Amino acid sequence: MKIVVDCMGGDNAPYSTVEGIVSAINEFNVEIIAIGDKNILEENFNKYTFDKSKLEIIHTSEIILNEDKPVKAIRSKKDSSMVVALNLVKEGKADAIVSAGNTGALLAGGLFILGRIKGVDRPALCTFLPNKKGMSVLLDAGANADCKPRNLLEFGVMGSIYANKILKINSPKVGIVNVGEEEGKGNELTKKSYELLKSNEDINFVGNVEARNIPYGYSDVIVCDGFTGNVILKLIEGVAMSIFSMLKEIFTNSIKTKIGATLLKGDLVDMKRKLDYTEYGGAPFLGVNGALIKAHGSSNAKAIKNAIKQSIKFVEGNVLNEIKLKIDKLGVDNIE
Repeated sequence: MKIVVDCMGGDNAPYSTVEGIVSAINEFNVEIIAIGDKNILEENFNKYTFDKSKLEIIHTSEIILNEDKPVKAIRSKKDSSMVVALNLVKEGKADAIVSAGNTGALLAGGLFILGRIKGVDRPALCTFLPNKKGMSVLLDAGANADCKPRNLLEFGVMGSIYANKILKINSPKVGIVNVGEEEGKGNELTKKSYELLKSNEDINFVGNVEARNIPYGYSDVIVCDGFTGNVILKLIEGVAMSIFSMLKEIFTNSIKTKIGATLLKGDLVDMKRKLDYTEYGGAPFLGVNGALIKAHGSSNAKAIKNAIKQSIKFVEGNVLNEIKLKIDKLGVDNIE
């Protein structure tokens, strides 16, 4: 298996990306193709000890920046690390791509270079959400601000496959984000999507899920439009950070609370780890005709390593072909 990594994308590139690649090679014994400025990459890789036979470096002269317009950047920066990496997957020279670069450009590149899976109207960004019971997946997490009912049906099918193959959940429970649990609640999108999801025999649809119940694990697969999904994701991230900030203030307030913090340190570390995005690494674009993993823009080395781990699981789980089979069976071309 070969994973290609866009080493020039992200806030901490290429330094954290290089360190993450080294960790992945040492831990997972995977072959990596690193794309970027060869002189900079070689200088940084030489600082580490690892099996260099597992690494190939391909030089590129351009970088797609966060401020670049996605479509224009993909079309004009042909020698960028992102475009070259995508073409390697298209040509079958790599099994998956990992990038922490411009999200819009990565999606545009995925669509233009890799293409959609036949029958998929819009790919979705699928991300992990920790909950009281373990883990769930949320999609769309921001790729499509406006959606049609058929899109949410596709999201439910693709998310169910991902939860099964990656999280090893048998018959994942699929729920649609809504303002109430009762059938008939919501706007036109959620009402029509509810009927489509309910009538599909290939997914375990459990109905509407209110946002307040998401952290309790009411549903393994959380389906919504990208606008709603992105708001939910960022709200949860903000709440988690603010809670730990408040706990830090409390536990450093007095000798009594400092003693309490010492006694609870192990439990607090476990809790923080569960809420830390770097533990999960990356989010796949499901519906693109390839294994395309988007790492957080501010990814550190740990996040890059775990994004590579996600790409390995994606390939080993045969997720792409499973989605193709289910989407083909779904036959949604005549659904709005």
